[in-house]
Amino acid sequence: MNLWIPLLDLLEHSVALSGDRVKVLDAPRVRSKMEKLAFQAALAEPETRRRAQWLVRAVALELGVVPASIHELYRARGRGEAPLGFTVPAVNLRALPFYAARRAFRVMRDMDAAAVIFEIARSEIGYTAQRPAEYTAQILAAAVAEGYQGPVFLQGDHFQISPKRYAEAPEDEEQAVRDLIDEALRAGFFNIDIDASTLVDIHKPTVDEQQALNVRLSAELTAFLRGLEPEGVTVSVGGEIGEVGGRNSTEPELRAYMDGFNKALAELAPGASGLSKISIQTGTSHGGVVLPDGTLARVKVDFDTLRHLSRVAREVYGLGGAVQHGASTLPPDAFSKFPEAEAVEIHLATNFMNILYDLIPNALRQEMYAYVAEHHAQERKPGMTEEQFYYKARKRAIGPFKAELWALDEAVKEAAGETWEAMFRNIFGQLGVAGTREVVERFVRPVVIRPDLKAYLGPEAGDEEDLSDLAD
Repeated sequence: MNLWIPLLDLLEHSVALSGDRVKVLDAPRVRSKMEKLAFQAALAEPETRRRAQWLVRAVALELGVVPASIHELYRARGRGEAPLGFTVPAVNLRALPFYAARRAFRVMRDMDAAAVIFEIARSEIGYTAQRPAEYTAQILAAAVAEGYQGPVFLQGDHFQISPKRYAEAPEDEEQAVRDLIDEALRAGFFNIDIDASTLVDIHKPTVDEQQALNVRLSAELTAFLRGLEPEGVTVSVGGEIGEVGGRNSTEPELRAYMDGFNKALAELAPGASGLSKISIQTGTSHGGVVLPDGTLARVKVDFDTLRHLSRVAREVYGLGGAVQHGASTLPPDAFSKFPEAEAVEIHLATNFMNILYDLIPNALRQEMYAYVAEHHAQERKPGMTEEQFYYKARKRAIGPFKAELWALDEAVKEAAGETWEAMFRNIFGQLGVAGTREVVERFVRPVVIRPDLKAYLGPEAGDEEDLSDLAD
């Protein structure tokens, strides 16, 4: 049996397939069928799922939707050639990413914005049950459905070293991150944040010694990545000097990391491009700080530190600037301060998930909470209230309940979509990304990298082991 026939029938033969090449015969019709293809790419049995993921990417390329690297734009900021008046939002869409991304692309199209990143962290890949190729398919399918064209920035967020696993078997843990980098590159992730900040040891006597292991592993993983880049693509690579949720970063830490990293990378891969940005800690935490009644505490971001370290990153090291993590739960009127502080990028995740949890039927929410209580009770820390535990741990139900979330009533999905869209409009507007298509097109030259059908149809990567010690 020709295994492509069901997918081509689903698309009502609006595309033609010859070997590993796709031709779009009816663009409006194929756009109208992207929801069905995205469903197959998420929930079909493995063989069909992988074919659907490949087909989405191939169709997207034919319609001008191209995975790209933001490296050149960030480096242009570092040279003073690109404006500083906007901060790039990097959004982690854990639940129903196809529907959430459609709303993001709708806002981007209306605002003539292109400087937006869609990302997923190593930890999220595990608990949302979305390997990189699946996430790519969801985001690109959304772009096609909305008629968006141009570069799409897909990012591996917090490709992080697990301190627990590194202590037990360092070589195995390094290899796990290498394997994930390889998988992500093949899926079109041309932006990757390498994060060994989990191994910074602030108890050592000097800043250089504190950052030494972070420096070495970051340089080694970057050299490995540079050796796998598709021809014509310079992947945007980010480093991190302070684990989010810890104490605020300092200029000596940034300089120690960057000086050590640049020296190590030059030795490992002479002539290789370095970092485009650096993540720092300025007072936030992933998911926000949850009070005993389940509400979020107000977080004070150190914008002076963010501004100062962004300037050091640009003026001394030629990077795009500093990156702010853990910000989606900040007050709605806080986001305009990030462009003022010259932050190059801001990561937003938890509130998109919170919106969906607030809108799903109570019976499903309670079923998901029961799953969390049964399977993740170890995350209930002494003194936690019920509200605190479920707020912190409920993300772990996203993957196991993926099918149930896709099956939500259309009215619920529409309500979530409208709320997501309002949030995107507010945040994108405050971050200054309206009108950024011009600056993106000036510096970013997307390279069409056709997906390797044999790689898509090969063995699927296994599920992650316990990565509960990693950041989102």
